[in-house]
Amino acid sequence: MKTRIVKRPQLSVGERIYFATVVKGLLLTIKHFFGVCRDLFDWKNKKTAITMQYPEERWDFKDNFRGAPALVMDQFGREKCVACQMCEFVCPPKAITIWPAEFATKDNNVEKFPDRFEIDMLRCIYCGFCEEACPEEAIFLVKEAELVHTDKKDFIHDKGKLYEMGGIREDRILKWQHK
Repeated sequence: MKTRIVKRPQLSVGERIYFATVVKGLLLTIKHFFGVCRDLFDWKNKKTAITMQYPEERWDFKDNFRGAPALVMDQFGREKCVACQMCEFVCPPKAITIWPAEFATKDNNVEKFPDRFEIDMLRCIYCGFCEEACPEEAIFLVKEAELVHTDKKDFIHDKGKLYEMGGIREDRILKWQHK
C-alpha cells in the first residue's frame, strides 16, 4: 500500500491564533447581551418582556395545540365512548388502557361502554393518534398544559378525571336514541 503526503497550506500568525474569529464571536455575544438587556429594561413596551406573571397571565394556545387527551360527553351528559378500543390499539407508547363492559339491557344502539378507561400521562407522547382514530369523536386533545403532580400515581388519569377535563361537546350522531 502506498501512502500519499498531503501538504497543508502555511497559515499566518493571526490565522494560527484564531484572533479574528475569537473577536467576531465576542462581538456577537456582546450584541446579543445588550439586546436582551434592552428588552429587559424596556418599560414602555411590555410585549418584549421575557417574564410572564404566571397565575394571572397564561399562554394563549393556537388551535393546533396538542394538549392532554380527555374524554367528552354528549349534550345529554352521556358518555360518547363505546369502548371500541381503537385509541388503545393506535397509541404508540401504549398509554391508554380500556376495560370494556356490555350493557345488561339492549335498550339502545350502543352495545358496550368503558367500565374503566385509563391514560398514563407519563407515557403519553401527545401525538393525537387517539383523537384521529376515534370513530365516535369521544376523545379530544384539550388545551391543558398544566399537568403537575407530586406522585406518579396521580399521572394515571381514570375515566372520571378524563371526563372532568373533557367536558361536554355537541354530538351529531344520536346513537343513544331508540331505533
